[in-house]
Amino acid sequence: MSIVTGIVAFTIIWMVVLFAILPIGVRTAHEEGGEVEQGHAESAPVNPRLGFKFLLTTIVASAIFALVWYLQAYDPLDLAGYFRSPGN
Repeated sequence: MSIVTGIVAFTIIWMVVLFAILPIGVRTAHEEGGEVEQGHAESAPVNPRLGFKFLLTTIVASAIFALVWYLQAYDPLDLAGYFRSPGN
């Protein structure tokens, strides 16, 4: 896997994981017992904790990328053998 391919793969994995993690722990003003301020959406989170979610996303995406890299680099499951034509 080249460096460019690795960066692209990590970025795609990071974005997918981010969208999976974003809804975790989100509470609206109504759920917190407060009032929605004028001009705010009713579904807007009170405290989205984006720094924590970015850190968690980076950790999870790094673990998934390490697994993808290992599977691609060492091919422990012999996945390349499934794509060989007969006689090769």
